[in-house]
Amino acid sequence: MELNAETLSLFGQFLIKEEKSRNTVEKYIRDANTFLSFAYGQAVSKELTLAYKERLTGLFAISSINSMLAALNTFLDFLGFGDCKVKPLKTQRRLFASEDKQLSQEAYEKMIALAKKEGKERLCIVMQTLCNTGIRISELAYITVEAVQAGKVTVNCKGKIREIFIHDQLRELLLGYIRKTGARTGSVFVTRNGKSLDRSNLWREMRELSRRADVDKEKVFPHNLRHLFARTYYQFKKDIARLADVLGHSNIQTTRIYIQTSGNEYRSELAGLGLMGT
Repeated sequence: MELNAETLSLFGQFLIKEEKSRNTVEKYIRDANTFLSFAYGQAVSKELTLAYKERLTGLFAISSINSMLAALNTFLDFLGFGDCKVKPLKTQRRLFASEDKQLSQEAYEKMIALAKKEGKERLCIVMQTLCNTGIRISELAYITVEAVQAGKVTVNCKGKIREIFIHDQLRELLLGYIRKTGARTGSVFVTRNGKSLDRSNLWREMRELSRRADVDKEKVFPHNLRHLFARTYYQFKKDIARLADVLGHSNIQTTRIYIQTSGNEYRSELAGLGLMGT
């Protein structure tokens, strides 16, 4: 098979048939194209894929490299070059979350307050919805008029169906927003063109809000609201298995990443053990 733009199109169709999410399809095609740019005219071989893996090392974080290699291996299977697949980089599980990437509840509440003050109602309610349900930004379209009225959302993501409840306070907020917009059915949060709000729309608005709220923009992106929900839920319930179900994780190790505390929090916990003596 000749490796070109048509190959990527066929790969995309393959991923769709495999019921991959839209975001996964886009990412895998993007990563496959990165590999094709590296290969450029060379025959696919184990030596080539190993060289590509080596090339990625040092350019990206380990988690990003492994994500790109997962896409590459799927692409190689599609091409019929399964024997050229490469192993992910090994890394020890991090004990603490990176403090420069972790959004605090204080920063979140600061942004919510400013959004209310500036009349950014949709942005404010979207952030509250994500942070009170733990859903992914790609699942925001499942927040429909019908779901809000029923008080629960049925999400179908990555072949898994789960139910997420909307607590009363959030439900009243959403119902008020629905009345203002006049929406009768379908997604609650849409653009002016009637399309569901996506990651790029929201990320841009959140970044602009963070600047005005004097919150580090590196900590502000939609998925961090999901992480804040996870940490807060776990601190309250101490039930990681239940949290994994709520978040829709198949592997509980993924959930562990979400609830990592910062190094400073861990220092405080150690000091609180009271083992220094008198």
